[in-house]
Amino acid sequence: MKLMIDGIEIQAREGASVLDAALEAGIFIPHLCKHPDLEAAGGCRLCAVEIEGEEGIVPACRTKAREGMKVQTKSAGAEAVRKMAMELMLATHPADCTGCPKYGKCELQSMYQYMGVSAERWKTRSRPVPTDESNPLIKHLFTRCIRCGRCVRVCRELRGVKVLDYQKTKDGVRIGIDGGVSLAEAGCRFCGACIEVCPTGSIMDAFAEKYEQKPYAETVVPCRSTCPAHIDIPRYIRYIKQGEFGKAAAVIREKVPFPETLGSVCTHACEGECKRNQLGFPVSICRLKRAAAAEDDRSWKKRLEKPSPTGKRAAVIGAGPAGMTAAYYLARKGHEVMVFEENEKAGGQGRYGIPAYRLPDEVLDREIADILETGVTLKTNTRINSPGELLAQGFDTVLVAVGTHQGVKLPIPGSDLPEVYVNADFLKRSRMGKPVDIGKRVMVLGGGNVAYDCARTAVRLGAKEVHMACLENEGQMTASSEEREEGREEGIILHAAHSFLQITGTEHVEGVKLQRVEKFSFDENRRAVIELEEGSQKIIPVDSVIFAVGQKPRGTETMGLTLAHGAYLWADEQGRTSMEGVFAAGDVVTGTQSVIAAIAAARTCAEEMDRFLGGNGDISECLLEEEKANPYLGRMERFDALARRKPEIAACGKRIQGFNLVEKAFTKEEAKEEASRCLQCDLRLQLTAPKLWTEY
Repeated sequence: MKLMIDGIEIQAREGASVLDAALEAGIFIPHLCKHPDLEAAGGCRLCAVEIEGEEGIVPACRTKAREGMKVQTKSAGAEAVRKMAMELMLATHPADCTGCPKYGKCELQSMYQYMGVSAERWKTRSRPVPTDESNPLIKHLFTRCIRCGRCVRVCRELRGVKVLDYQKTKDGVRIGIDGGVSLAEAGCRFCGACIEVCPTGSIMDAFAEKYEQKPYAETVVPCRSTCPAHIDIPRYIRYIKQGEFGKAAAVIREKVPFPETLGSVCTHACEGECKRNQLGFPVSICRLKRAAAAEDDRSWKKRLEKPSPTGKRAAVIGAGPAGMTAAYYLARKGHEVMVFEENEKAGGQGRYGIPAYRLPDEVLDREIADILETGVTLKTNTRINSPGELLAQGFDTVLVAVGTHQGVKLPIPGSDLPEVYVNADFLKRSRMGKPVDIGKRVMVLGGGNVAYDCARTAVRLGAKEVHMACLENEGQMTASSEEREEGREEGIILHAAHSFLQITGTEHVEGVKLQRVEKFSFDENRRAVIELEEGSQKIIPVDSVIFAVGQKPRGTETMGLTLAHGAYLWADEQGRTSMEGVFAAGDVVTGTQSVIAAIAAARTCAEEMDRFLGGNGDISECLLEEEKANPYLGRMERFDALARRKPEIAACGKRIQGFNLVEKAFTKEEAKEEASRCLQCDLRLQLTAPKLWTEY
């Protein structure tokens, strides 16, 4: 349909309002209460226009465009209504724009600048209404509210939560909650939609300052940005909530080929950044990943297209999570890939460094089989001493991903006694079922997850008394809270904040001398600074000692590559080493970190290796059709108080009898219940960002 706006003929789509028709044609009309995703309210009166042949001034946002209509946006009458409306809004608004977090991004500021309305009239009339900071995640600065009603409408219309409404107070009308209760008590879903649609700095993200150095999308969805592989966490959790586990698994597999492994052993940094922490406990993101993998219907395989062969050959040294991940993505790009592994089976630390009660062989076997299906060739029991020899054999590029399989002993007296073990060897021997004579009393030196793996393995091997000692106090320990709690249940005796002075004994281990740590920190060179408490020495009688204070790569000194520190390989941010065509990823570069960190590094290397081989470096995969999430959440009484679900865990007395899996995966119903706790922060990014007048 055609109509005239300010003498300009424009084409408008059927059903468009006058405001939408004008904006779509590049003709700007001021507006504030109108939001692209909400029904028009016509409350702010800034979009006042005159229609030829009609009486009075009408809001353009609520007036449908018609064939032949003639609209005046700048008539004297429309300008007068508009100016008065703006002055009324500004009359009680704070004058200090520069101190507002929305400065430069405020729609109100944009509109009054466009209209040329002076600030002089509202400098001393702002309402002394206190800021409400009582609600987690959302801060309400009432003095900046212009009562446009966007937050009320988005809460009602789009989310269906209906907790916000207009409230009459002694200070005038403001946005609030019936009964004067908190957002949590009212059933708020803390989705943040009200934050997104607020045109001023009235409703703010209470934790935005924490992430102010990051891109906006990362501040809104911190779990996704914190994940080293950037798995779309809210998306797969939403599918689990809907009972669509196959779709959830597909979303996870778009970023990682080891979903069930990660669901079993991931350090889940994402949960530390989950906004639900502010309401109590985070969503169990890691366990939900495992649930999705366990219920995977494999439908994602239908979307795997066979790539065209490139004729290029890539070699990977090491078949751990990093090596196999890179191999998978390189094969998916059409390259011929061969993986060399010195052990009998692939899996790296997942196979030989993590106990079976956490990560069973069958999980690794399934996920490695999926990788091999892409055409990757695996050669086990094959040691490669240098990437140069593979280049000489005709490979075009090589990835070194040998991990850190050599345990470290501290140079303290007694460390050379026969009953002193290192973590890597101890865990590997026990995982392979080889005999390990640890006696009845064991001391593990170290305070990380690997130390607990050693201690809990010792319990399962028959030790009657297992001790752990570490420099850190319990609050500083790197071991997860779950490990510490389960370790306590299994009888592990923790000596936190203790230094290890000596392993006593002459021909055999007899004990470990400890001394309490008064202060412990690291200097600028990451060297430990320890102050010991005088007179606090004690000897713990034990039969064997296991060092779990770190691991390092083995054999890197002879690879012909530049080393960074000690035995670790030097590599730049893209994984390129000092030798042309040779890349490195995972623990061999960074030191022992996590499976997810190794996978993320491998993805980066695969991208760069593909470019090196002549590809575009794009390893992204779409294993599921993109679907716009339903923005409707609905009301849920005391949503904030939903308890974090825990899966079934074997009783302590039973689980220490062997290496059977300790923790079961969530059932479907348990997973759906836990997924329903998600705030669905990503829905905020579906909302259309309003434009400032300068952007039209």
